[in-house]
Amino acid sequence: MNEAEWVKRMAERINAAALSHVPSLEVRVGCKISYGYEILSYGEAPQPNKIEFQTDLAIIETDDRGQWKPRVVIEAKIRSINTHDAITYSQKAASHKAVHPYLRYGIMLGDRKHYPLPGRLYRHGLQFDFMVSFRSTEPTEHEMLRLAHLLQSEVEASRTLEKIIYESRSRNRDHYTILHRRLDLE
Repeated sequence: MNEAEWVKRMAERINAAALSHVPSLEVRVGCKISYGYEILSYGEAPQPNKIEFQTDLAIIETDDRGQWKPRVVIEAKIRSINTHDAITYSQKAASHKAVHPYLRYGIMLGDRKHYPLPGRLYRHGLQFDFMVSFRSTEPTEHEMLRLAHLLQSEVEASRTLEKIIYESRSRNRDHYTILHRRLDLE
């Protein structure tokens, strides 16, 4: 199985396991998301140029007006990942988060056999909110349940971040005095 086939298969499994009960959420394969927005010139209105990267998987949320926003992006690699990949994907995550500051970003590795998450991901993947490694290209039911739980919590984290960022001046906002980014390992 090649990477593109694996990504499509994982999108189907994620939709079934994690998102089927939430009609406003869906997984998109190859979704292009802006990482930059340049102003080419000014006049009565600025002349914009949007710059996009294609993502492997994106969990998007659509509102009642049909407008959508990315909540979670997942980059995917099978078998191995090198230092260059880790740096490149982490930079891609930073670029996307600069435009979508509420976005959660992760990487999933498939067909890793008995190997754990590689140290180069910890060292060079600082922009990842989560990392997942599967032994094969067909995750077990237990692995899919763990992934479903993780993705549901990442969608909630995205929504919470959005509220914190964009409702910061509202009188009725939630007031927080602590933010703690946990480190969960399995």
